[in-house]
Amino acid sequence: MREFLLGLRLLFGAGRGNRIRFFLMTAGGSLGVCCLALVLTIPQILDAHDGRAAARQPRTTSAQSAGSTLLLQRTDPYGSQAFTRVFIAKGTENAGAVPPGLKELPDPGQVVLSPRAHDLLRDQPGIKGLLPGHEKGLVGARGLAHPDELFAYIGTTRDKIADDGRALKGWGYDYAPFPAVEPSTLTYIRFALGSLVLLPLGIFLSVCARLSAASRNRRLASLRLLGLSTKGTQRVNAAETVVAALFGALLGLGEYWVLNQVMTRTGLPSLRWYPADGALSATTIAVCLIGCPLLAWFVGRASAREAAANPLAVRRTAAPKRPTKWGGLLLVTGVGIVAGYCATGFTDHPADSLGPNAIVMPAGILLTGLGLVLTLPLISYSIARGLARTTQSLTLNLAMRRNEVEPGSTMRVVTGLVLLVFSASLAQGVLIQLEQVTRPSAPVQDYSVPLASLTTRQQHEVADVSGVRAHAVTMMSWTDPDGSSDQPWASAVVATCDQLTKLVRRSEGCVDGKVMRLSDPNAGTGQGARPGDALPFRLPKGDRGTTLTITLPQDEITYSAYDPSAVHGADVLIPPSAMLTAARPQGAQYVLTSSSDHDEVRKVLDGIAAVAPTVAVEPIGVNIEGLQQIAVLETLLAVGMIMGLVIGTAAFVVSATDRAVERRPQVTAVTLIGAPARTMRAVQCVQVVLPLSVGLVLALVTGKLAESCYLITGGSEIYWDSAGLPVLALAAAGVAAVSAIGALPLVGRRIDPELIRRD
Repeated sequence: MREFLLGLRLLFGAGRGNRIRFFLMTAGGSLGVCCLALVLTIPQILDAHDGRAAARQPRTTSAQSAGSTLLLQRTDPYGSQAFTRVFIAKGTENAGAVPPGLKELPDPGQVVLSPRAHDLLRDQPGIKGLLPGHEKGLVGARGLAHPDELFAYIGTTRDKIADDGRALKGWGYDYAPFPAVEPSTLTYIRFALGSLVLLPLGIFLSVCARLSAASRNRRLASLRLLGLSTKGTQRVNAAETVVAALFGALLGLGEYWVLNQVMTRTGLPSLRWYPADGALSATTIAVCLIGCPLLAWFVGRASAREAAANPLAVRRTAAPKRPTKWGGLLLVTGVGIVAGYCATGFTDHPADSLGPNAIVMPAGILLTGLGLVLTLPLISYSIARGLARTTQSLTLNLAMRRNEVEPGSTMRVVTGLVLLVFSASLAQGVLIQLEQVTRPSAPVQDYSVPLASLTTRQQHEVADVSGVRAHAVTMMSWTDPDGSSDQPWASAVVATCDQLTKLVRRSEGCVDGKVMRLSDPNAGTGQGARPGDALPFRLPKGDRGTTLTITLPQDEITYSAYDPSAVHGADVLIPPSAMLTAARPQGAQYVLTSSSDHDEVRKVLDGIAAVAPTVAVEPIGVNIEGLQQIAVLETLLAVGMIMGLVIGTAAFVVSATDRAVERRPQVTAVTLIGAPARTMRAVQCVQVVLPLSVGLVLALVTGKLAESCYLITGGSEIYWDSAGLPVLALAAAGVAAVSAIGALPLVGRRIDPELIRRD
């Protein structure tokens, strides 16, 4: 306790420089704790989403009785969002069973909407057809997965839903029907966030705990020489770091509370939550208030070990020991693991993420990142020592001698930036993996809309939606239900040759204006449809329909459709000129195609919804819930990358500021001897940029290995992400330039001899 009180007295009574250091430690620690609290709360937010979605899930049975309450649930895409409508026909049984967010079940003709659906109905009156009845009220927060959900309870009569409806038994399941993020995918997200945020965060908090290490070590060495014990000296230093970490943790939790209130009102793209979802849990508070000071305690004791063990060497600035090689062992081990997984990518049986690989692969990546950090001082020391012995340049010699004496001081400045580049490479791999798993393999995306639900004007407007490349009509030939079982039938595409070319992978032999047979070697043909067969297509006209008869010709178009595709397996191409004006064949579908890029798909779906809000749109091969999950995952990864950037930048700013204060006496001494200010500025830049450049090259190499390891074990189609290398190289160059600029303030215009008076 005596040493702890002594540490507090030194903390608040050792001058302005010490108070500045305490402020930097507290501010840096608070930023780190805020990021840590956000990472720890993300799973809690997703669990809250799934919990409310599970609680409102109806429990039904197919056995209907005369007094049962019937229920029919429909989930349709509205743009890129899912619009869920629950039709309820109240009966005498279970009528009092009310889902969360409602006070009572709606009567026939009543509609209860979510706030987002209420706003949508006000802005888009065209969706009134989806919501038959008058609005009675709003669904409460307990009945919605998130504030932006499109959800509605619609009261109706038994006769309208008796065929497809089910009898209501109650509400609530232990699991969500469509979780915000699939559990298997959430594991990868946690690993990605851990690599992007938690690893740089641990390094950043350690850096904050070791600010002004040289001056503190000299002060601790003086206490040791005055008779303080070795353990007591370590406790004095740990007391300072623990108090700063504790204040920083409290401030960081307050910052997170403010951030949670702001983000629940503004939201993130595709991810919204209520304030209670992101409230600090007891576990999060305990981890931040106990874990961070505990980390500071161990770092403080470790950093004071040298001053306590050999105080004379510290006071007289003895030649430092060579940095430890244990970090190099971690790096070699990690690189060996990821390189081994990368080597399997050249074989016929690449590694997967099952069994022991699920543990070994992430461990290898984490060891690589940790080893990279711990090896940087040794690499800086070796390079500095070699260059200082051989160079004839005064600037390079001064810079390398300083790095040789204090390799850890410079590396504390650049470590966060090196980790940022390493983490960015890994984040690229995670994004590629998500894109490969969730995006259709074809480069195009088709959309199918019932032709009968669109007016002629809406057809033209939908075809002109931004992102739509081509449009066509698909339809099936008519067969007589009372006819023979071997009637020929076929599927047809009504389109021009140019439209067909954009709808398929390739086509050969198309002639505009002619009815032509389609032949896809990878698909079957119609039931006995051969050249010369007559194929009737029903064209409704009033109560009595007309028939368009097409004879399957000899002329053939060889084509290859995408998979999936709305025109896969089509047998005949009919030019639009062969169709009657404004004809709407029975059961015909209006087909649109666009790029399969996620953003493009969402844009096209939103465009279709703006033109025809009530039509049913089927994105071929795409699940709307899956599309929403992709958006959530991309948002989480973007948040992780932003936090990693903030942490890396903060580590650089805090370390560079501390180094500027710490190095002022040495810089002043060399300046008084006669070194020009321009030379000293060049020295400071070289001291930072040279070891940083080496670290960035290592980060690029190890980061790309870690990325490829992740992609191979995840089963991605892309193993070697060469496209992302130029982006990372430019980012590394930008980091080096920023570091060089940040080193310039170390040399000022005014010389203060008071800084070296005691030396």
